[in-house]
Amino acid sequence: MDAFISFTNQTQGRDQLFRATKYTCMLLRYLLEPKADKEEVVKKLKKLESSVSTGSSLNLVIYFICDPIIFVRSAGLASGINKEKWRMWAARHYYYSLLLSLIRDLYEISLQMEQVAHDRAKREKSPSQDPLGYSVANEETEWLQFFLLLLFRSLKKHLPLLLDTVKNFCDILNPLDQLGIYKSNPGIIGLGGLVSSMAGIITVAYPQMKLKTH
Repeated sequence: MDAFISFTNQTQGRDQLFRATKYTCMLLRYLLEPKADKEEVVKKLKKLESSVSTGSSLNLVIYFICDPIIFVRSAGLASGINKEKWRMWAARHYYYSLLLSLIRDLYEISLQMEQVAHDRAKREKSPSQDPLGYSVANEETEWLQFFLLLLFRSLKKHLPLLLDTVKNFCDILNPLDQLGIYKSNPGIIGLGGLVSSMAGIITVAYPQMKLKTH
């Protein structure tokens, strides 16, 4: 109980709980909407989703600007604001931020894979052997097995990098849909947001799991 109180006392902890609730509601709403007898439940989920959205502090500076403006327009406090324009502007900047983060993650993964291969080669002390014990020929299946094993061992040794990559990949689904780059549905976005929130909760609860950037 003390750990939970300590977690919720942190701004980041509350933010991740808000996000997890929001995307859980979105996912459940998507699953229940086709059912005719669940209309009231869907309405309540939509209302809850909207409520927690206004309580979630967004983690990018640009969102601190855009989100209050969008909220003011939604509440009817300023009718002259083009809500859709600001929403698209925020989504575009969020997309570019996540894209850069994913590029950084992929670069870090490539470095870790190179290091794992190098370490294994040194332990085996045999230049004729493949770093992971595979005789990698031109066959696509052997190359794929080699690559996947190398990737698995690299991420297994660096769980913060795995969490950060999963989180950024799940987060980017939302702006991709908003900008029309890759259209999705509320079910996929809700599931991705929920997974991202769980990853965020882990990094807040266990700071050692947060990726340290140089």
